[in-house]
Amino acid sequence: MAAKIALAKKEKDLIRRYLVWCYKATKESLDRIDRYFTQHEVDKFVLKELTKTREYASKDKNAKYFELVQSFIFYMDKKYLNAQREKFEDSNNSIETPNYKYLQNRLNAIEKAICHFLGKPELDKINKLYEEEMTKRIFEAREHK
Repeated sequence: MAAKIALAKKEKDLIRRYLVWCYKATKESLDRIDRYFTQHEVDKFVLKELTKTREYASKDKNAKYFELVQSFIFYMDKKYLNAQREKFEDSNNSIETPNYKYLQNRLNAIEKAICHFLGKPELDKINKLYEEEMTKRIFEAREHK
């Protein structure tokens, strides 16, 4: 990676703000697709735990519980299939969609631009801020009724 270039303070601030915006917007779009694949791994684990319970084993006595687990399976599968369609063009999950590939390449280019204009430590700071903001949003989300 190229070393950061010398810029006036005002220019550096404007470039930083723009790069932060580009990073956030692109990373959110890419994460919107990728998170479903990681969620699927967690969902499979949760499902395994749900089906190990006494309530699940006694389906006749706990029909409502069994129904809730089945609804979770339906939700889990639907979410995963939708993510597959956004990320892959083929049923073997080997050919990424042009949109997904573009987002990956765009994020890579933005990260290189951050390193070029601001330095590698700034990329690390921006990524940390992004992760903190996304986590904060989760904790601050309110249920809509």
